[in-house]
Amino acid sequence: MAAACLMAGKQAQAQLRVDISGVGATQYPIAIADFSGSGQGQAVGDVIRADLSRTGQFQLINATGANLSTESSVSYDEWRSRGADYLAYGSITQSGDQYSVSYRLVDSVRKSQLDGVAFTGTQKELRRISHQIADRIYQKITGVRGVFSTRIAYVLQTGNTYELQIADADGQNPQVMLRSRQSIISPAWSPDGKRLAYVSFESGKPVVYLQTLATGQRFPVANFKGNNSAPAWSPNGQQLAIVLSRDSISQIYTINADGSGLRRVMRSPLIDTEPSFTPDGGSLIFTSDRGGSPQTYKVPVSGGEAQRITFNGSYNVSPHLSPDASNLVYVTRRGGAFRIALQNMSSGSEQLLTNGPDDQSPSFAPNGMQILYSSIQGGRSVLAVVSIDGRVRQTLSALNGKVREPTWGPFTN
Repeated sequence: MAAACLMAGKQAQAQLRVDISGVGATQYPIAIADFSGSGQGQAVGDVIRADLSRTGQFQLINATGANLSTESSVSYDEWRSRGADYLAYGSITQSGDQYSVSYRLVDSVRKSQLDGVAFTGTQKELRRISHQIADRIYQKITGVRGVFSTRIAYVLQTGNTYELQIADADGQNPQVMLRSRQSIISPAWSPDGKRLAYVSFESGKPVVYLQTLATGQRFPVANFKGNNSAPAWSPNGQQLAIVLSRDSISQIYTINADGSGLRRVMRSPLIDTEPSFTPDGGSLIFTSDRGGSPQTYKVPVSGGEAQRITFNGSYNVSPHLSPDASNLVYVTRRGGAFRIALQNMSSGSEQLLTNGPDDQSPSFAPNGMQILYSSIQGGRSVLAVVSIDGRVRQTLSALNGKVREPTWGPFTN
């Protein structure tokens, strides 16, 4: 019956391909020069350019042949005349198997340096370093922390095989954490990014597992009578909210991350499911049909009266609050199509971000600026990303198989 195997970070065979459409309301003109001093310089520049381009918030100015190093004197007027308000450039030096990557970011309008830092790592780590540089550029220019160094998790189904995979935020470097002949659903990152909770059907029923990514070590944290499902971490990483049917109907419980301290949050005559913690850890957002149709509610973790918070439409499920608690994302059904919606928590106003027909499993980026979700596009199951204003879209598609159940990982440094 049990047919799951641990892969502990084994490289997956297929990368995710990225397609981008739309531009942001504001675009920052920036030139990213190839880094000098190493044959790896173009690759580093390519990663940074791709990262910034995917946001739709940057207009890339051609920097071919710039031939700049961190010791170069920059002609601000020349770059300004090319249309670049900002310029990023750098140098790479190698000593043995170690690379030193130095970069600079300058403002050609104010004629000043905005940032400069050096990183060290092996050739294998150059891509991660490139993402870190892109993060710094993004934050220095927009004032918002970049998410290029973060990771995503998702389930890839190929035939009768299910793989729990993690990858960089751009879909590159996918790694298989678990492979099974039975379904894997509902992956959820721990706040420190070191563990995943998920539901596996390998024992013939849904059981919640916790797995340490570095070692592949895992254990069942919730294996009670009936169904065990929908794990969600508390912000401090000490507890999970889960859904159990041990008392005949699906209800929300909390449990310590070591499997102890099970506690029922509240009692409802109808199904309560899909819990997630509010960023302050004091309440749970969840889905319930207690009002006659599936809607989003909020209840203190300690229990008490649940408060309904979605009122647009008759079907609103899979809710998650943004990291600053200002927005609620959820799946809504409108005109027979399942779409991703965003509700402002202060005004209650709603914006439909996607068109369907079958968009599911929304997950905020850790900076709250983008939403990752699964989608059916052209008859294919893909991952997609949309900006919170709905203007910029990315599609991350696998060469084969169905990609679903995505979740965006946390900041880890």
